[in-house]
Amino acid sequence: MSVSGFTHCALHVSDLEASIAFYQDYCGMRLANEHGAGPERTVWLASPGSERRFVLVLLGGGPGHTQDQSDMTHYGFAVSAREDIDAIAARAKQEGRLFWEPMAFPPPTGYLCAVRDPDGYVIEFSYGQPLSPDAS
Repeated sequence: MSVSGFTHCALHVSDLEASIAFYQDYCGMRLANEHGAGPERTVWLASPGSERRFVLVLLGGGPGHTQDQSDMTHYGFAVSAREDIDAIAARAKQEGRLFWEPMAFPPPTGYLCAVRDPDGYVIEFSYGQPLSPDAS
């Protein structure tokens, strides 16, 4: 068997427009594709330059998502400076979205915080992981 690569993750969301706005605003993603209409419309979002390699698929018309503090399930985004983690956490705290306060971990985990998206999915923002696009 030959697998060519990991291409997407799909999330069912209850408010597609709120989720699109969140991922564009917090994560810097851009609309890469869409199909369907109405509440069950589907969109593909991607980090700039990654539109043909990896997308986040948002499926409209889904249920909300709840997750407790002990559940480590999350999606991760890299930031380019440690200070970005603190700024994201401060904003998320003000908006009632902060899930994990900023924390420093030994390599390869790095410095991170986590935020809830509009449906309650946990989104990690990290600095210093070897997976970031600008990692050396």
